[in-house]
Amino acid sequence: MLIDVHCHLNDPRLIDDAPSIVADFPKDGLLAVVNAAYDRESAQIGAELAARYDSVYATVGIHPHDAVFAVPEDYEVFAELLKRPKILAVGETGLDYFYDKSPRDIQRRVFREHLELARAAHKPVVLHIRDAYGDALDILKDARHCLEKGVLLHCYGGGAEAVKDFSRFDCFYSFGGAVTFNNGEANRASLAAVPRDRLLLETDCPYMTPVPFRGQLNYPKHVRLVALKVAEVLGISVEEVEELNKQNAEAFFKVRF
Repeated sequence: MLIDVHCHLNDPRLIDDAPSIVADFPKDGLLAVVNAAYDRESAQIGAELAARYDSVYATVGIHPHDAVFAVPEDYEVFAELLKRPKILAVGETGLDYFYDKSPRDIQRRVFREHLELARAAHKPVVLHIRDAYGDALDILKDARHCLEKGVLLHCYGGGAEAVKDFSRFDCFYSFGGAVTFNNGEANRASLAAVPRDRLLLETDCPYMTPVPFRGQLNYPKHVRLVALKVAEVLGISVEEVEELNKQNAEAFFKVRF
């Protein structure tokens, strides 16, 4: 059974189908999913889903795209939600210099605010970093005191060499559909460089749909396609990948799935 450690059932394209998606988890080979927030509303929806379904967990946070809209009231809501046992982490938060939908100085400020929230709540943090790995490393160095509960680099794309730098912070790394893409050689090289006890699987659905469904809407069940490719790249069985993913997810989120 697989765990999708980063999905978005709270996305408008999936929320109406969430009951049927979750109902199909047993036949799809899914043990659990972690629903990632990207703003206050999605965090509240994720918390509702986690309360409704035993196999759904959630995080709270503001995506760097929306950092410009962050207000103090968001953090008050997040702090209350983080008191619930199935709200596992702060995130996704971080830096996205590829799209630059929020000014970079605001992204950096909001990133730091999320790290402080994680410290105060004694929770791990889930990061979205794109084309900003240098600045992310600098912020993590400055905020090392906020990281004692763990860091997950979701949809990791920082390259094999950067794994050495981030491993100084005892980071976990999750991989999704990109490892299946024809042009995903760099992602597969990064995957091979990650310590196996720090490896996790995700879909980031409805985004990043793996081959052979690329271009279509993504679903948590497609994490199995990611697992198959990970097994191929690492030269191990799918069953070993499943066990690694479960052990590592439980180690990072500090919960028994």
